[in-house]
Amino acid sequence: MIKIGKITLKEFPVLLAPMEDVSDPPFRYVCKMFGADIMYTEFISSEGLIRDAAKSVKKLDFNEFERPIGIQIFGHDIDSMVKAALYAESVSPDIIDINFGCPVKKVASKGAGSGIMNNIPKMIAMTEAVVKAVKLPVTVKTRLGYDEDKKEIVEIAEKLQDVGIQALTIHGRLRTTRSSVPADWTLIGKVKENPRMKIPVFGNGDVVDGPSAKYFKDTYGVDGLMVARGSYGNPWIFHEIKHYLKTGELPENPDIHERVRISKIQLERSIEWKGERQALMEMRKHWSDYFKGYPNFKPFRIRMMQIEEAEPMFELLEKIVRYYDGIDLSKQTDENAPISDLPSTSHQ
Repeated sequence: MIKIGKITLKEFPVLLAPMEDVSDPPFRYVCKMFGADIMYTEFISSEGLIRDAAKSVKKLDFNEFERPIGIQIFGHDIDSMVKAALYAESVSPDIIDINFGCPVKKVASKGAGSGIMNNIPKMIAMTEAVVKAVKLPVTVKTRLGYDEDKKEIVEIAEKLQDVGIQALTIHGRLRTTRSSVPADWTLIGKVKENPRMKIPVFGNGDVVDGPSAKYFKDTYGVDGLMVARGSYGNPWIFHEIKHYLKTGELPENPDIHERVRISKIQLERSIEWKGERQALMEMRKHWSDYFKGYPNFKPFRIRMMQIEEAEPMFELLEKIVRYYDGIDLSKQTDENAPISDLPSTSHQ
């Protein structure tokens, strides 16, 4: 069993990463359906939260079905982070998570996210202040270090544990490492091997399927995994990982009926949460991943990018089911393989 404060998880939990404009309540809902053990909100600006900025406050929303749920906050000012943590605690999540990992320039350049890794004393002081301010367990998500000259995660992990965090997730890249560069799990393994570390250590980076999950688990001995990009349009990944770790076999891929069913659930919940127009706009980044690998999907995708009302979208999804029903993707070697009766992109 894995313990985070009073939260008890099954052995080797699989977590959904906090991802801006991705891990919103509708997407978290479908990931939970397939076994995500802990999920986190999109990261929330401490400054926005304490100023009651509508976008930041709305990110505090979650459904009871999602528990255990962590609210992730970021910022560069210690006092603002403490106030934001208390604000987040007031909506009764299970965890307060601190983002020390975001590499985006507009965040890191201000000394927030992974930018604070250039000032380790401040990073530790901020963490300690948040831990002391709230009653909920505090966790941290961070990276290996600020840059090639400051790969300090082994020392940082100890210091974070010493000021009271209850779990640590480490992304296997530096602030300066692009996502196209493979994650380096070596130092994640060294953190886990450190006999002084007593809290759960979770690994993140390039966990994209069952085999990669097993490799990272077996090679680096982490207590669990966090999935980020591997979940895009693929909430089934949580079931796949757990099934593969248990049996050594991959489960069957979801067929077109299942893909449409789950994407419709996400869309329906998005409409309820955001309104029709915004939901349709934001779902556009998910469609290609939901239907990745289907031959000649481009005309459907083009139409999906054009639709601005719910009813035509649901009608198109039903057309996609009829169109691809019975196609065996395992026998498709070319995603551009021609198939008959492609839909018109101008008169749907």
